[in-house]
Amino acid sequence: MQTTPRSNRLQIALFGRRNAGKSSLINAVTNQQIALVSDVPGTTTDPVFKAMEIPPLGPVVLIDTAGLDDEGELGKLRVKRSRQVLNQADLVLLVLEADRMLSALERDLLAACRDKKLPVVAALNKIDLLPVSSELKSELKKMGITAVPVSALTGDGIEDLKIALIRSAPPGWDDRPLVGDLLEPGDIVVLIVPIDQAAPKGRLILPQVQTLRDILDHNAVAVVCKDDRIGETIRQQSRKPKIVITDSQVFKQVAKETPPDVLLTSFSILFARQKGDLAGLAAGALAIDSLKPGDKVLVAEACTHHRVEDDIGRVKLPRLLEKRVGGKLQFSWSSGFSFPEDLPDYKLVLHCGGCMINRREMLSRMAQAKAAGVPVVNYGVAIAYLVGILPRALSPFPEIAGQIFPEYYEERQMKKHG
Repeated sequence: MQTTPRSNRLQIALFGRRNAGKSSLINAVTNQQIALVSDVPGTTTDPVFKAMEIPPLGPVVLIDTAGLDDEGELGKLRVKRSRQVLNQADLVLLVLEADRMLSALERDLLAACRDKKLPVVAALNKIDLLPVSSELKSELKKMGITAVPVSALTGDGIEDLKIALIRSAPPGWDDRPLVGDLLEPGDIVVLIVPIDQAAPKGRLILPQVQTLRDILDHNAVAVVCKDDRIGETIRQQSRKPKIVITDSQVFKQVAKETPPDVLLTSFSILFARQKGDLAGLAAGALAIDSLKPGDKVLVAEACTHHRVEDDIGRVKLPRLLEKRVGGKLQFSWSSGFSFPEDLPDYKLVLHCGGCMINRREMLSRMAQAKAAGVPVVNYGVAIAYLVGILPRALSPFPEIAGQIFPEYYEERQMKKHG
């Protein structure tokens, strides 16, 4: 993600009056001291572009601008230059002091955002010092602007602000390839597709179809087989496959039959990367080892598919988790677009691959869980971890494998370079 070009990042421009706390808010959102903070008005002059990785938003560019009320001839030039940022921003974060009404400068900025059809989120800052103005909230609501009370100093409201940014991001922001960015034209991809009770008669399930289409869209070659033809299919290829993609439920078997120098992952893990924050979901898998008998686990599914006898979310995964924990767990289930509000009651959220929701919704759910202090892991990541092959299943994504499992990553790098 750190190598993602600026043009492919969500560009968030911060505007506000001098000393509204724009730079402090950048530091709070990123959890790093990357912006210069001072009590002296006008510390930020020209726009400052910061390419960052913000979980769960992913790769973004934060653009810190001069105060809208900057003074003098030089100040007017700074404001003019700051306003030009609107031509490249995807989303505007307007930083306001919580107890002050909108000024003419801020209303003028919001009018420019409306003209450019730019989504806006308002951060009502300094709630650790100031009361939130109900008149300000009411005015922003009438304008259709989401307002989030925050404190850049204490961190209060920062996770809620991230959720608002995710939900307000423009259409197209979540258009990401499933596997195509890992491939070169002509690469061979082997897809392992078990035909079991969950497979619809006469067709493949949606994640398999979407992965197949993405491979073809990137001019690679897809070879599809069932789980009883894995080794045979791989050996029959004239060239070594670039990657093997499997249904998570046969992960362990596929891992045994896939050569160690061939990348391996699952449909569910590809969706975890496309729809959510794969690093966050992989880290969530580690929380499985903290579960104890009696803990509450939420199983969240984004669709209302027909349940089969050995359903993965109702039967298989609960069985695997209880085997690892060594006792009974309290499972609750949610499906469709509903997401429970009692998240703090749970020790873990186990989420489906998310093929029926968009990235914005998946990231929003992850952010809600994080705000409640609850780790999230998706089905494929959880299965890979429970059967002991998660580091191998993350092999196509070395930056994430190295972050979560540094020893495995270092070992692979040593083998790769002899």
